[in-house]
Amino acid sequence: MSDRTHHRPMTPGAGFFAEIAGGADPAVLREAGDLAATVLVRGARSSDDPALAERIVHLAETEGLETLAEVWSGAPADTLAGSLWRLLLLRSWVHADPERVAKEYDAGHRRVDVARVVAGVADPPGPEELRSMVDEVLRGIAGGDFAVTLFRAAAFARIVAAGRAALGSPHEEITRMLVLSEQLEAAGQGEMRHALG
Repeated sequence: MSDRTHHRPMTPGAGFFAEIAGGADPAVLREAGDLAATVLVRGARSSDDPALAERIVHLAETEGLETLAEVWSGAPADTLAGSLWRLLLLRSWVHADPERVAKEYDAGHRRVDVARVVAGVADPPGPEELRSMVDEVLRGIAGGDFAVTLFRAAAFARIVAAGRAALGSPHEEITRMLVLSEQLEAAGQGEMRHALG
């Protein structure tokens, strides 16, 4: 046997954990993101303020796409947070590269007639028309039926996917846009169920 006395192990003080950098608790961040998305979508419905719709359209520009990614990018596609993230990402892409979007949309819009009607883009679909369309879709969050907003965005993404296929784009790019279309479509169906339930 040893002559050494046993001591209680030392426990770190509260300051020890405060000094460890690890970011926000993912569960708290997800809860905050879900709440913000719910307030944004459901709250916008009860407002007649046209400035609110414009703030939603420009949310990624004012808050920063990176900030919104931290809050919403990990959310499942069929949630309000996940839907908003995908809509804002789609808008950011259209505004960042409208010439490419116009080329892909033009190559696909005659191949997917039903989607073309749902998307509601002027013909011929030039860069400015596509910017206007995607902004109008986002205004639907505040001034229209959110399910319709999601269906319009899904139709737009499907047309772009068809255009990418027609132009011989890499398979990953076509698949990425098809998946986005399917996610938005499923979210729109979920939103319709929510409205009816």
